[in-house]
Amino acid sequence: MQLISSAVDLLAASPSVPEAAAASGPAAFGWLLVGLPLLGAAVLLIGGRRTDDFGPVLATVLSWVSFGVGASILLQMLGQEPEARAHHLKLFSWITAGSLDLSAGLLIDQLSITFVLLVTFVGSLIHVYSLGYMEHDKDKRRFFAYLNLFVAAMLLLVLADSYLLLYVGWEGVGLASYLLIGFWNWNPPYASAANKAFIANRVGDFGLGLAIMMMFFTFGRVDYAGVFAAAGNGSETALTIIGLLLLLGACGKSAQFPLQSWLGDAMAGPTPVSALIHAATM
Repeated sequence: MQLISSAVDLLAASPSVPEAAAASGPAAFGWLLVGLPLLGAAVLLIGGRRTDDFGPVLATVLSWVSFGVGASILLQMLGQEPEARAHHLKLFSWITAGSLDLSAGLLIDQLSITFVLLVTFVGSLIHVYSLGYMEHDKDKRRFFAYLNLFVAAMLLLVLADSYLLLYVGWEGVGLASYLLIGFWNWNPPYASAANKAFIANRVGDFGLGLAIMMMFFTFGRVDYAGVFAAAGNGSETALTIIGLLLLLGACGKSAQFPLQSWLGDAMAGPTPVSALIHAATM
């Protein structure tokens, strides 16, 4: 908890739009934040029944290690000047054609590290609780794979350096939520609750997707730095439409009116799912 408190203090001292330098030190290993829980999900899902004995523990350990990576990056930031606390880690280029360069990268700054610590710490506690809660469930391996997938997607969402990569994490969170809410899908009401959450989230996803498309056609960029730099030159109409579409996306994911009806039914999932969705991260 002291680490999260330090992260909040760090956020309060942050500049509004810091210049991000190439990641170095612990921040250069920021890809592990997403990679570790994603690896856990892949091992449990691909390994199948062969991972039944050790899979849940592996998923829990990887979630805690991800928290440890986040804590080490926070300690690095605490030793730096406020203007030097933003780190950019380029992963790969998606599309390169002429002046068009769509690359995937992570932006690790005061805001994102605060949410990294929140997601990994609370998510890891839920993993630990689930070890006992799901002990006698024959499909617990699959459950822990979905938990790891949720954590990985949420971390990608908060660490993305562009709206396009954010959208990938956004969709990953939606998929993991659907799988967790409908985990006991042999029960028709539970399966129906999962479908309801999936449909409501797709409405919000549609709004976010349109907003990203409008950003690209308006600014020619979808990375945060490019959009923020060009926003001042955008027309009032375009900016208003983009803002409303982003709001629609947020309404779907955070269960705001008129897309709030799915949240109550999300209790159909196992109790750790309710903690993860209602009180922890989303």
